[in-house]
Amino acid sequence: MSATPVRSPTLQGPKMRKDESFLGKLGGTLVRKKKAKEVSDLQEEGKNAINAPMSPTPIDLHPEDTLLEENEERTMIDPNSKEEAKFKELVKVLIDWINEVLVEERIIVKNLEEDLYDGQVLQKLLETLGSRKLNVAEVTQSEIGQKQKLQTVLEAVQELLRPQGWAIRWNVDSIHGKNLVAILHLLVALAMHFRAPIRLPEHVCVQVVVVKKREGLLQTAHVTEELTTTTEMMMGKFERDAFDTLFDHAPDKLSVVKKSLITFVNKHLNKLNLEVTELETQFADGVYLVLLMGLLEGYFVPLHNFYLTPEGFEQKVHNVAFSFELMQDGGLKKPKARPEDIVNLDLKSTLRVLYNLFTKYKHLD
Repeated sequence: MSATPVRSPTLQGPKMRKDESFLGKLGGTLVRKKKAKEVSDLQEEGKNAINAPMSPTPIDLHPEDTLLEENEERTMIDPNSKEEAKFKELVKVLIDWINEVLVEERIIVKNLEEDLYDGQVLQKLLETLGSRKLNVAEVTQSEIGQKQKLQTVLEAVQELLRPQGWAIRWNVDSIHGKNLVAILHLLVALAMHFRAPIRLPEHVCVQVVVVKKREGLLQTAHVTEELTTTTEMMMGKFERDAFDTLFDHAPDKLSVVKKSLITFVNKHLNKLNLEVTELETQFADGVYLVLLMGLLEGYFVPLHNFYLTPEGFEQKVHNVAFSFELMQDGGLKKPKARPEDIVNLDLKSTLRVLYNLFTKYKHLD
């Protein structure tokens, strides 16, 4: 009896492996196509959201800015706004100011978002400007510790600003989240409150992109955010005096006040064969203020202490600031106006300074 041939199981092996290999490849291709479609759909969703009617112009979003929970909202400055000259100037002026204030702390700020978010620099800035010590840990590495420090610092800031009616447009989350708009609002408020010897560019506005997730879709909108108005308006948030009332409600009496002050200053400047006819412009370089203080206090001001023929904004600011020092040496309080305001032809600031001199020296021959 012949044995029935036994078919080797290996004969089907290659075919099975071939089929499995083919199906595997086919399956892999299908999976890849499915994933590619999901990615494509996701990209299309983002594109549609960005180009939706709410958003007038397309904008590239950072991936982390699209990872939002339902109804979560995130804001960022439109990159085009960051390239505008006034915005760049505002950032630079504020950075230079912070570095000057904190020079003895050996702190150097290069980037506002990266250097201020953890509260360390803000703490030192507020302590230096306000001559006070905050009860916070010096160095905090954890996010919780950083936010606790920020909370203490921002509460101290609000104590300073709220009585003067300054709108609080920042919070712990926005500062710690490196929201540049919030950081700039905070720094502008501090600079105005502490009368920083800087000139902030006026009417700085930025386009802010607001991204929100609603019903699973990203929606964007552009909002105009005003960072600075005029120096006078920003300073007005902190104080009003008789000159504000005069300008706002009795402009007819303004000419009388100006005439009285012109008569007063010429009574003394005429001794040097100098005469003032325009208060708005003739005190802007600080020269007449310095000479007037010398005449009122009865001494000669050495010419090497100021610029007799100043060139440029900085030299004029130097002259006005020097005249303010002479006023304080003469027993007057530090002028409320900033040297930069006088140089920028701010009539109200000039009148305030001259009126203080008039009040003290009006009976002087």
